[in-house]
Amino acid sequence: MTFTLILFITVAVLFDFMNGFNDSANIVSTMISSRALSPRQALTITAIAEFIGPFLFGVAVAKTIGSGVLTLPSDAATALPLILSSLVAAVCWNILTWHSGIPSSSSHALIGGLLGAAISHSTIVHLEKGIVTLQDFYSIFEVVKISGLIKIVTSLLISPAVGFIAGFLLLKLFRFLARGSSPAINVFFKKGQIITAVGLALSHGTNDAQKTMGIITMGLLATGQIHEFQVPMWVVALSASAIALGTSVGGWRLIRTLGSGFFRIRPIDGFSTQIGSGLVIVCASLLGGPVSTTQVVSTAIMGVGSADRMSKVRWGVSKQIIITWIITIPCTSVLAGLLYLAMRKTL
Repeated sequence: MTFTLILFITVAVLFDFMNGFNDSANIVSTMISSRALSPRQALTITAIAEFIGPFLFGVAVAKTIGSGVLTLPSDAATALPLILSSLVAAVCWNILTWHSGIPSSSSHALIGGLLGAAISHSTIVHLEKGIVTLQDFYSIFEVVKISGLIKIVTSLLISPAVGFIAGFLLLKLFRFLARGSSPAINVFFKKGQIITAVGLALSHGTNDAQKTMGIITMGLLATGQIHEFQVPMWVVALSASAIALGTSVGGWRLIRTLGSGFFRIRPIDGFSTQIGSGLVIVCASLLGGPVSTTQVVSTAIMGVGSADRMSKVRWGVSKQIIITWIITIPCTSVLAGLLYLAMRKTL
């Protein structure tokens, strides 16, 4: 392996670690807030499940990310800086939003980075050839595979709404089933969160670790290390280990935001949120749709709170998070495009 490829894999692993670090909040925040488990117990159980998840549900998401979004340049000297710049942009964005205590989407950051770097490369190529007609301008965007992009954007747009609806309906259902119960029912909902958290962590490890698998495999294919898009087992193991390690450390700023920023979470709220968001994420993974765990869990929490009463949710916090989601793709696209301009001459 060349130095550039090793650097590329290292940054991909860092992105995977940051993904687990940021998204640990999505999985453990509700059960920590409802006092189902201590923070350390919650993070340890979650990290183990995160590691196991990628080995269970295939690599459909990895194929979507790695081969369904971009038409990469044929030479490795161009392809690797392009992918690397998108990863660096996503990592920088994750660090910035973590420091601000605002849950953001690693999926949005990665997709934005890939689009920005690829369009930056295509623009340079077409400028060198000369843009004469409107068709020449439109051809800049041919580097993007529209069908794959539509699949990803559809997944990212629909999944938060489904998460909200799932949280809303499940809380209504569980409150109906628990009607007339004594306060001891809270013990069931507290302990039940251990099982639901494992399920949510398995689904998260499955979906999010596959994004890194797809990126690394993309780099291996571009450099001739492999000759078709097949995710090697060592890439699966490396990606699973990195996201599990990031989860075990835990992004405490984000845990506080999700755990208490929307409303005071009770055991039944945490139980409903975890079941709803876990089902949405695992279904998307099996269909090959990359989704944002941050979005799905956050909107599921909003749905649970709204099922109780709309005024229960602190919509000001929700607005801040939604704005961050909206600006993530444009910001990481611009950053990755600029990074590619710098990297293409130095790597």
